[in-house]
Amino acid sequence: MVYRFIVLSDEVDNFRRDIIIDSDATFYDLHEAILDSVNYTKDQMTSFFICDDDWAKKTEITLVEMDSNPEEDSYVMELVHLRDFIEEERQKLIYVFEYLTDRSFFIELREIVPGKKLEKAEVVRSDGKAPVQQTNSEELDFTANTASASFLDDEDLFDDEINLDEYSDEDFGDLIDGNPFDNY
Repeated sequence: MVYRFIVLSDEVDNFRRDIIIDSDATFYDLHEAILDSVNYTKDQMTSFFICDDDWAKKTEITLVEMDSNPEEDSYVMELVHLRDFIEEERQKLIYVFEYLTDRSFFIELREIVPGKKLEKAEVVRSDGKAPVQQTNSEELDFTANTASASFLDDEDLFDDEINLDEYSDEDFGDLIDGNPFDNY
């Protein structure tokens, strides 16, 4: 099964990445694909949060073992497959890329394509420039609440339907090599 995720930022209006990835991939594979798509260094602490429909953080999946509370389950990106937590279209995740300030990308599973496999994650749409990876101390606003970003209420951002089932197995290789989402 292949997942297509949309990645957005509340800091840059025209920023968007669409990433397709196999459901058997790990959260670490998705982490790497996101960082590669925005040209960020890979030396920062990051986490994924599985969210409810209102973007409230539920389950955390960390880059490294944190195990700060033995009463709670802890999940590490390299050991957890996407299919373990991602089950339905429109599922929401937050990817925190700057831990100190809780700067994040907002991710939605836009499409599930059964019967397909991918060896490696692919960026199939890349719009806009990513926000800077790290802010300096003068730019910090500790009162900001990124989870209530107004752009998340705009349903039009997630309304562009693309049916990957229209492609045969032979065409799917071309789909990955090209960038069919650029024109949508």
